[in-house]
Amino acid sequence: MTHTLPLAEAEPRPPEKPGILEVSPDDLRAWLEERGQPAMRVRQIRRHILAARPRSFDDMSDVPKSLREELAKSFSLFGTRIDKHLAAQDGTHKLVLRLADDRLIECVLIQDAGRATACISTQVGCGMGCVFCASGLDGVERNLTVGEMLEELVLLRNLVGAGVPEAATGTGAATADLPRLTHIVVMGMGEPLANLDCLVEALAIAGDKAGLGIGARHITISTVGLPAKIRRLAEVNKQYHLAVSLHAPNDELRNKIVPTNSKTGIGAILEAADAFFEATGRQVTYEYVLLGGLNDQLKHARQLAGLLAGRKAHVNIIPWNDVSGLAYRRPHDADLAAFCAELRRTGVSVKVRKRKGSEIDAACGQLRREMAKSLDQEASEPSLGI
Repeated sequence: MTHTLPLAEAEPRPPEKPGILEVSPDDLRAWLEERGQPAMRVRQIRRHILAARPRSFDDMSDVPKSLREELAKSFSLFGTRIDKHLAAQDGTHKLVLRLADDRLIECVLIQDAGRATACISTQVGCGMGCVFCASGLDGVERNLTVGEMLEELVLLRNLVGAGVPEAATGTGAATADLPRLTHIVVMGMGEPLANLDCLVEALAIAGDKAGLGIGARHITISTVGLPAKIRRLAEVNKQYHLAVSLHAPNDELRNKIVPTNSKTGIGAILEAADAFFEATGRQVTYEYVLLGGLNDQLKHARQLAGLLAGRKAHVNIIPWNDVSGLAYRRPHDADLAAFCAELRRTGVSVKVRKRKGSEIDAACGQLRREMAKSLDQEASEPSLGI
């Protein structure tokens, strides 16, 4: 059962009042200096937004009242607005966020077995063109800013514990024992490595003890496979987990499923992933969306096993979720079982990803695209002039 929830509390945001997280620390420091305030107020104010969950600037009780009033005149707590909030019975939440320029993005909170995982977007749309993915059906519009990605995390963090079945806590603990996010997966809309600089900055802030306190080992970054950017990510020298969206065991098939593969090739992607493993010591995960009748046969499993032979790797099998307007289908259960069995027979570590939040279109891009189409239809309908 799907629940459409009341929108989370947020103060009205005139266009001229940016969200406070959209202001860089340097710019905020300069703004404060103009008002005779010490530089330490920067960390104090940002800590409130990231860790203390204020409902307004008035809740920042250790900030002088006069400064709180100045902040409220110049900024809003959030530059994004929650346009839609859906909750599934399994404790999954999906938010459609409207950005300051009226573009829409999606983010998801997944709660299971004592974990609270934020799945965030890095771009408006996606330019990679994966044929099965709703996020890229309309292309990419722009990268998200550091502040916009942080707002996704904060808004999802504020929902942790809501609607979690007791069994889903794993230990029978009360939902109050899940006061914060425990993990981040960068698997929402967009190609994360195409917005690498902003993403790395946002994750560094999220990992700060004065921020969300999420360690790098609890963060997974997904990529369709951009070899040069994978190597750059390794140079960041953080213990992030890397997930490569492979989806095919040979270039001929992958070119059809992931068009950008024609510019890279699986060989270069695997070499870059190997370099990431060598630099970080972190096992690489290969995501594989199983499309019924296309890439789900035993021959594909054997080819995939051959690609990964000798590599310390793990495969996440993702049975495809139906997306309106796309002609693919979910694999038959027998084909899914045979595919996984063949990989395991050859010694490949494999897991089938559980389907979460299916009744709220938790897969990326579906809800945002439906809402955008609905708004376009409303705008195109002739006025009756009444």
